[in-house]
Amino acid sequence: MRKNQFIEKVIHGIFLLLGLITVGCVLLITVYLVISGIPAIREIGLIDFLFGKEWASTAEEPKYGILPFILTSIYGTAGAIVIGVPIGFMTAVYLSKLASPKVKSTMQSAVSLLAGIPSVVYGLVGMLILVPGIRKLFSVPDGASLLAAIIVLAIMILPSIIKMSITALDAVPKEYEDASLALGATPVETYFRVSVPAAKSGIAAAVVLGVGRAIGEAMAVMMVAGNAANMPNSIFQSVRFLTTAVSSEISYSGGLQRQALFSIALVLFLFIMLINAALNFFLKREKE
Repeated sequence: MRKNQFIEKVIHGIFLLLGLITVGCVLLITVYLVISGIPAIREIGLIDFLFGKEWASTAEEPKYGILPFILTSIYGTAGAIVIGVPIGFMTAVYLSKLASPKVKSTMQSAVSLLAGIPSVVYGLVGMLILVPGIRKLFSVPDGASLLAAIIVLAIMILPSIIKMSITALDAVPKEYEDASLALGATPVETYFRVSVPAAKSGIAAAVVLGVGRAIGEAMAVMMVAGNAANMPNSIFQSVRFLTTAVSSEISYSGGLQRQALFSIALVLFLFIMLINAALNFFLKREKE
């Protein structure tokens, strides 16, 4: 008995230590980004930095306006969510509730394989197939554009949304569905009016994970978006995301330019934190 209690305390201590390490890593990253990013914002000016429309970090008179990057990241992420979430959600409902065991097993294996593909492969396929396809289909000078980035991001977030949504839907007690069917509801009505609302917290977490994947992706986006620091006035325009702005210049940056790139990373970090905080707020509000 005492031995079991001792083992439980040891395991509890290990879990507590691992949790503290995780929290500590997040705090260290936060502090480092703040310390590294604030000096550039202070020197450039918060308004000029966030709302400046021109980024020319290597010009004779450098300019560090990141509004094009912010709008591009927002539009690109929103477009990926608009396309990817409905497809991923409906796929998860089908696999969890309607598909046969054989189909479900096969499709889940395919989704897991899709999740394991490196982002550079998505970018390569998009650059070789999607970009020329957009150029020919829409008769535009260059297919490397915001539209190409949105499509690639939508495909990349599908595995996260599908896998987590299936897990949430499978966890709904079968008694809920049996009670709904006993009251005369059809299976489809039961799935969408009982199972989905019961699993909404898990589905919302899947969406947040997809948003994080979309807004934080760099390599694949860099290969299909054109990586030009333009305002996103059209979905057929070459653009640059917050992530690609950092990854494309960090290797040769120095001085104020390097500090400005850390400031961009800080802005990106704050975006993700705000999205998570907003979702948690709305979920807690609905529970109350």
